[in-house]
Amino acid sequence: MISMRSWVRTAAFTVAVVLIGTPASAQIVQSVQVGIGAFYPRGFDSRDVDDTLVANLSAAEPLQFDISRFRSAVYFGEWNIDMGSHISFGAGIGYYTDTVPSVYRNLVNEDGSEISQDLSLRMVPITAIVRFLPFGSPTTFQPYIGGGFSIIPWRYTEAGQFVDTADNSVFTDRFTSSGTAVAPLFALGARIPVGGDVYGLTMEWRYQFATGNTGGLSNGFLGDKIDLSGGTLNFAFLVRF
Repeated sequence: MISMRSWVRTAAFTVAVVLIGTPASAQIVQSVQVGIGAFYPRGFDSRDVDDTLVANLSAAEPLQFDISRFRSAVYFGEWNIDMGSHISFGAGIGYYTDTVPSVYRNLVNEDGSEISQDLSLRMVPITAIVRFLPFGSPTTFQPYIGGGFSIIPWRYTEAGQFVDTADNSVFTDRFTSSGTAVAPLFALGARIPVGGDVYGLTMEWRYQFATGNTGGLSNGFLGDKIDLSGGTLNFAFLVRF
């Protein structure tokens, strides 16, 4: 896994190259955008082999839940600096959280009730991205591609009832792991003007690749990792100044 320091150095080098290649006469325009999106996590077959959600579904006494239910809203804001007509730098922050109910697939309590848990994931991605806008202007439709990195503080929790496989007893507990992951980030999107060159709408699909370390069995989790990878479809309102 590439370290945070390596990603920061790569991003700094990319910014330096772009700045050197940007004419001094290029017009600089700043903007802010705020919006909402939807995070789409990786499915079972494409997740990290050590992912704890995969382990929960594959255990000798597996849990029953749907990974796709971790699909949820993302709220975000971003500050942009456009240098000329084709290059834009962005720095932003987002917030994602979701809780998915789960039960044991083959086991129930003595009274016949489900042995249930809540699986919760939270991410607060802090992103830096460079976008290339090959054609168009603030008053026309502007498609773009982009790339950068995201620093992702995360927290994963399993809370509720669990089965001790040594004696099949049921107990109540809460297991939590947190950390910070660094993810490469790729984007494809477009800016759409609204009544001139000051206001606009943006639509963007971005994808991140990241995993966090849960601590595995020592922290009460069946998997050593939590896969944070996935795509996000964002919609935002943009204001230039």
